[in-house]
Amino acid sequence: MTAPFRSAAILSRPRWSKVRALFKSMGKSDYDLDRPLIGIANTYNELTPGHYHLRALGQAVRDGIHQAGGTPLEFGVIGCCDGVANGHLGGRYTLPSREIIAHSVEIMATAHQLDGLVLLGSCDKILPGLIMAACRLDLPAVVLNGGPSLGGAPFDGRPADITSLAEALGMLKAGRIGDDDYRALEERVMPTCGSCSFLGTANSMGCVAEALGLMLPGSAAIPAVHAQRQRVATASGRQIVALVQAGLTARQIVDARGLHNACRVMMALGASSNLALHLPAIAYEAGLPLGLDDLARLSDSTPQLARIYPAAPANVPDFFAAGGVPALMRELLPLLEPQALTVTGRSLAENLSGAARVGDEIIRPLDHPWSPQGGLAVLHGNLAPRGGVCKPAAIHPDLRVFQGRARCFDGEEQAIAAILEGAVQPGEVVVIRYEGPKGGPGMPEMATAMKLLYGRGLGLSTAIVTDGRFSGTNNGCFVGHVSPEAAEGGPLAAVKDGDLIAIDVPARALTLELSPDQIAQRLAQWQRPRPRIDQGYLALYAQLASSADQGAIIRHRG
Repeated sequence: MTAPFRSAAILSRPRWSKVRALFKSMGKSDYDLDRPLIGIANTYNELTPGHYHLRALGQAVRDGIHQAGGTPLEFGVIGCCDGVANGHLGGRYTLPSREIIAHSVEIMATAHQLDGLVLLGSCDKILPGLIMAACRLDLPAVVLNGGPSLGGAPFDGRPADITSLAEALGMLKAGRIGDDDYRALEERVMPTCGSCSFLGTANSMGCVAEALGLMLPGSAAIPAVHAQRQRVATASGRQIVALVQAGLTARQIVDARGLHNACRVMMALGASSNLALHLPAIAYEAGLPLGLDDLARLSDSTPQLARIYPAAPANVPDFFAAGGVPALMRELLPLLEPQALTVTGRSLAENLSGAARVGDEIIRPLDHPWSPQGGLAVLHGNLAPRGGVCKPAAIHPDLRVFQGRARCFDGEEQAIAAILEGAVQPGEVVVIRYEGPKGGPGMPEMATAMKLLYGRGLGLSTAIVTDGRFSGTNNGCFVGHVSPEAAEGGPLAAVKDGDLIAIDVPARALTLELSPDQIAQRLAQWQRPRPRIDQGYLALYAQLASSADQGAIIRHRG
């Protein structure tokens, strides 16, 4: 096969015979080098359950590329597990790893002049980083995720998952369960590899990638251990060759229409609040405007059609059985951009023509939603002048208006220790600050603190306000991403123990009950704390990262 592929520019004789020789030293032939060179960015590793099986999926992708007449060239990309990293120093690295992932794919694809990419990953910051790279490079690209794990044994009224252990730890400390029950749960919460079975950031991003049009229809929620996952991997390999031959690139798919559809699906799912960081970052790489207020507007006009844990007991494999993303989008189609292009080469409407939901237990029709508004809310007020993010879909209706006295902690570790010691009382608002992109540094998740409050029986009587972020599995009254963050001298830095804080989700308000003069006086006396980390990548990230309301990105153009 001979065609004017991008890679031909560095493979033509006689100028580039040295490059041909380098490839031939690895067993490639003229036959291989006359085909499109397809990179497989594979985040396989043995540290992350969502990536443990990606070596086999990578081989299935290779098979598909060969079948379609391309030459597969696989390379490795890092991928952190939030579940392993959370609650200690490692948690500060996971969001910043998103930028490293995007940079590394850019480097490999450009240094080797690849013609197209299959982006193979699963978990929280990995899929966003891969998609950011695709948009930045504007090459033909297909995204393939590894799929969710199956749910675990029943616990606390639902199939268990890895977060059940954090809740159970709170129960253990409160004397609600015993040591034997706790240890037995460890064996049963995650029976298979795959991204965690709840609607956390990993599975939320998989669904959003499909909604963007970058993933083959119906593939986002296929469980990791299903044979169909292998088949869609091979199909993805075939499709990337077709995209290269057609010249259909990532930014032709991730345009204003595709981004609109992704945002709508995010809201209709009640997806992870972390997507308020990732979608603006993806938009930035695609050269499109998207801010918190845009997300708020779309959320307020998008009904919630699906309920998946933490909004309800059902998990992502249950959502898949109910029809998955195609069924949800078919119901939502009147609010979508039906002519948006997808990696199939067809429009969204064409892809959805045969989709249908199974029952009403998980996915509801547009005229009978779970909620008239979407799963994300952006709160403003004197405590969050540039916004704070919460997830109404995961907040009990009785907690959507909450007022309490502040208990302030300058970091996650202090808060976790106080909760475990029983120092947090009903009616309090736990303020966890200096955990934003610059202050953390790295904006770690406050997932453990929220789960421990639940486990100690405080889930319905306390709230958390933070400039950090939350896991997609958190439920309870929480507001994260508070901007500007405390480390930038935002109002969160002025809060003292005993101050009254009001959270009003229906009114989209977050208020510190102090006058403007009182806040200004306190901030005038504020001194920036010394950086927690003053060397290595996190020190660099703290200097370069934008605020949470701008996606915590590292800007690389004017």
